[in-house]
Formats: sequence, structure tokens, C-alpha cells
Amino acid sequence: MLNLYLIILLPLIGFLINAFFGKALSKNVSGLIGSAVIFGSFILSTVFFLGFLNGSQQKIDADVFSWISFGDFKINFGLLLDQLSVIWLMVITGVGFLIHLYSISYMHEDENFSIFFSYLNLFIFFMLLLVLGNNFLITFIGWEGVGLCSYLLIGFWYKNQDYNDAAKKAFVMNRIGDLGFLIGIFLILFNFKTLNFSALQTALAGGVVNHGLIVAITMLLFVGAVGKSAQLPLYTWLPDAMAGPTPVSALIHAATMVTAGIYMVARAHFFYMLAPETLQVVACVGAATALFAATIGVMQNDIKKVLAYSTVSQLGLMFLALGVGAYTSAVFHVVTHAFFKACLFLGSGSVIHALSGQQDIRKMGGLKKWMPITFWTFLISSLAISGVFPFSGFFSKDEILAAAFEHSKVLWGIASLASILTAFYMFRLVFLTFTGGFRGTEEEKHHLHESPALITMPLVVLALLAAIGGLMGLPEALGFHHALKGFLNPVFAQAMNANHAARTEEGLSKSMELSLMAGAFIAALLSIAYAYFKYVSKGETPNEEGAPISFARRWVYNKYYVDEIYHLFIGYPMGKLSELFYSLIDKTVIDGTVNYSGKLSVSLGNQLRKLQSGYIGFYLLAMVLSMVVIFLFAFIIK
Repeated sequence: MLNLYLIILLPLIGFLINAFFGKALSKNVSGLIGSAVIFGSFILSTVFFLGFLNGSQQKIDADVFSWISFGDFKINFGLLLDQLSVIWLMVITGVGFLIHLYSISYMHEDENFSIFFSYLNLFIFFMLLLVLGNNFLITFIGWEGVGLCSYLLIGFWYKNQDYNDAAKKAFVMNRIGDLGFLIGIFLILFNFKTLNFSALQTALAGGVVNHGLIVAITMLLFVGAVGKSAQLPLYTWLPDAMAGPTPVSALIHAATMVTAGIYMVARAHFFYMLAPETLQVVACVGAATALFAATIGVMQNDIKKVLAYSTVSQLGLMFLALGVGAYTSAVFHVVTHAFFKACLFLGSGSVIHALSGQQDIRKMGGLKKWMPITFWTFLISSLAISGVFPFSGFFSKDEILAAAFEHSKVLWGIASLASILTAFYMFRLVFLTFTGGFRGTEEEKHHLHESPALITMPLVVLALLAAIGGLMGLPEALGFHHALKGFLNPVFAQAMNANHAARTEEGLSKSMELSLMAGAFIAALLSIAYAYFKYVSKGETPNEEGAPISFARRWVYNKYYVDEIYHLFIGYPMGKLSELFYSLIDKTVIDGTVNYSGKLSVSLGNQLRKLQSGYIGFYLLAMVLSMVVIFLFAFIIK
């Protein structure tokens, strides 16, 4: 158990050191401490992972101490380590360590270097708490903690008001989802008298439960997941969150925090198995988000915004997998996505670093000549996310598409179209950034260079993982053993058996599954070829800001005006309502009462001051009169 405690406590120790003593330490020492504690957690996580892999490690579900007890309710502070949580541990600490290393170089010139590392360490601490909690309340503490850290890191460059606004937007939109999550937790506690995952799973398996109650609980929990994992309609905070430093985008908004919703639904799968209506909603929201965000990504010109909408789209595919009961496929795509999306974000940071802050891909081009390592790692990760064989994304995305095809041809069609668009806009990004002639200024061209080793080394490791990560889930249709499915079987065995029983007797034939794989691969290649023809062969570049474009393209370019619609129907009315309450309640009643009290005190003081004349005779007369009054009062009372 000590090793399990250390996995969580090491990042907390790193946070405390950098938060309280960081200013007294050199930047290198501060960065080394912040990275070393995460590496320590990664080593310990690897030990547990290998133990589960060889069968020597058993599930740990331990209550550390009794926390809350009242009436029939008792909630313990406990930890749960099983195959599902250890997968997230490996992603959080492994990818997190690489991003910490990257940050040492990327953030070296920042005046608040140690504070940045303290925030990163605190985020890792809360994320680990989220995935290791053995009940919903511990998970919720981690859930809220990562939301707080996200707010701090998005608005890290707080001198820019736009960045502060982006941080507030992320915080508020997450609170909307968190309210649904919290109400769902209250419903569970009130009806089941426990929040412990194992106890809840046993209770649901052993008795008759109210179906309407289960649907309500799962829907409310899903509202929380929608907010945290940026799904329709609560997705708009994530693209704006790109205001934060690039390592933040890679760690929080690609590899870890935004997958918290996936983890929560997967962890609570025993609830969702009993609510097919909710699963259908999850699948539909996921598919719609995947396509919706992919169409927006096609028209974006900010290198990080393209990747942001790509993240929203890929998260949609993960929710689609959860909705059709393919829990292992969702986890598989979480892992591969962490590899290639972290690499893509860090690669974009390398480009931005070389261009002294420039993020507009219309002002880039030809960078592979100056930045070969960044180019090749970016290319490999782009091939992976596009679903090109034999890179990791091909295997994880193929599983999701196959599961969707078996569940609903409509959902499969939507997901397939989203995947085709993904391949197009990712290679639009690659070709406009790294091929052709340089379109920036001569000053920017003069300073072009490959990034230092602390930036490129994590890129190489992540690109390698993006290339070979598919080996953990080779398709069974080709006669391979699906290693990840076997690894996660103890967690999802009940769900897998239920899905198997619900399917048709034959399910997808091997020939059909192979046809779907081949079709997806060919579609991705054709999409890439079209991007090559458009942006390399023809040499097209996106229209400059303000240039006339068609009505449909303008709608997509402006992200369907969703932010404007939210502002018109929610932000603006709420602002006016706030102004009304400020005028009527705050300013008139509250301020009026306080101000009147102050004015009354001043007025009384001014009158009483006149009694202080300085004449002794007046004071003697006042004393005599006072004594007479007191004597009369005492006489009357008697």
C-alpha cells in the first residue's frame, strides 16, 4: 500500500516544494524536482502495471480512514487499484513526465517558472486522486481539483485579459456539468446508502432496482462527463482553453483531464449496462460531437485550434464506443490518443517556439527544412490520428467503427465521415505548416531553427508510441490476441458478456470486419491524397482574414456561431439580469442600507459634537442634570 500512497503523494510533495520554495530555487532545480516526482510516480505505476500483467498483482480496494459518518450514511476515504485505473496511471504519469521535461525548456524564460511547475504537479495529484478513488466522492474531489488546476493553467499568462476570459469560460462551463454529476452522486447516496464502486456494483447485481432511477442517475453522471470531456453542447470551452501555454494543452486538454469523463463512464459501467436509453444518448452525442467538431477543424487556421477541435472530435468517438458498449475500445482509443495528440500538441509548441509565438498556419510553410525532427514526429502522429495502417490510431479507431457498425449503420456512417474529415484537416495542417515555401516574415525566417533536445526528445518518444501503440490491441479478425481486451477483462467481464448475449448469434463476420478495416484505411488515404492535391500540388492557401468566402464556408469558419448564440440567448440575458439585480438589490437595498447607516452615524456624531463645548460650568450642569434624571428614574422604578 505504501507504493500506492506514494504514487499520489509524490506530485503533491513536488507541488508544495515549488509553491513555497520555488522562488528560492533555480529554474533548473525547480523543473528537475517537478519532473522527478512525476517520474517517481511513473516508475511505481509501472511496477503495479507489470504486476497485473503477469498476474502477481491483485486488485486493491482499501479504505484508508473513515471520513464521513451520519445516520445510515458512511463514506470512507479509500483507494481502488485495478486494471482500469492502472491504465490511466500509466498514461497520466508517463505522458505527464514527458510533458514536464518538455516544459523545462519551453517555459524556461517565463518569470513564474516555479509556479507553473507547482500547478502542473498539483494537476497530476488531483488527476491521480480522480482515477484511484474507490468511491464517487473521492473521484469528485479529484474531478473538481483538475477543474481548478485547468483554470489556473489556462489563465497562467494572466496579464492578457483574453486568457483570463478563456480560463473563466472553462471554469463556468465545467461547473454546469459538475452540477449534474453532483446531483447524480446525491441520488446514488440517498438510494443506495453508499458511494463505494464495489458495493454499488454488488448491489446492482444482486437486486431489483428502479429502472427510472438508474436512467436518471446515468443521465446526470453523463452531464458531468459532457462538461469535463467537452461534448455537445458544453464543448466551447476547450478550443478557447488553447490560450494556456502549449504544455498545458498537451497535458490537460489532450491526454488526461478531458478523458476524465470517459474514465467515469467506464468506471460506472455497471450503472450504464442497466440503462440502454442512456447508452443510446451517449452514443448519439458522441457521434454528433465527432462529426460537428471535425467539420469545424477543416476551416481553422490557428495550429492549436485545429488540434483542439480534433480533440473534441476524438473524444466524441470515445463516447460513441462507450455508448455501443465497446468499453475496451474506448479505453484503447484513450491510450493511443494520448500518445499521438500529446505529440501533436508538443509539436505545435515546437513550431510556435521556433516562430516566436506565431500560430497562424497561413504564415508558415516549408518548416520541415529547418525542423526535421518536429516534422517527422508530427507526420507520424498525424498518420496515427488519421487511421493509417500500421499506426496506433488505425487499430483503435477501427475497433470503434466496427462496434458502431454492428450497433447502428447510421452511427457508423457519421463516425466514418468524421474520421475521413480528420484525415483531411490533419494533413491540411501538415502540408500548410511543413511543405511549400515559407510564408512568414523575413525576420521570422531568419530565426527558424530546430527546437532543443528537451523539446524534441519527448516528441520522439511519443511519436514512437503513436507508431507502435496499436500492438496492444491487434484485431482478432486477423487471428491475433487482443492484449488490452484480455487485460481489462476482469473489470469489464460482465459488460462483455452482456454485449455478447445481446448481439446477433454470428455478429460481424471476419470478412465484414476486414472489409470495414480496408474501407476505413482506403478512405483515409483518399482524404490525405485530396489534401495533398489541394495544398501541395495546387499550392492553395486558406483565405486571409476578412477575405470574401461562401455562406456555408463562413458558417463553418465561424464555428457555426455557437459562441455567439450562447452569448445572445444566455450570456446577454444573464448579464442584463445581473445588472437589474445589481441596481435594485445590491446598489439600492444592500449598499443603501450600509451607506445610510454610515450617514446616520456621521449625522449623530455631528450633533453630539456640539455638546463638547469646553466650558466647565456646562459640564457641571450636565452632571447635575444627569444625576437628577437617574434619581427620578430609580424612584419611578421603585
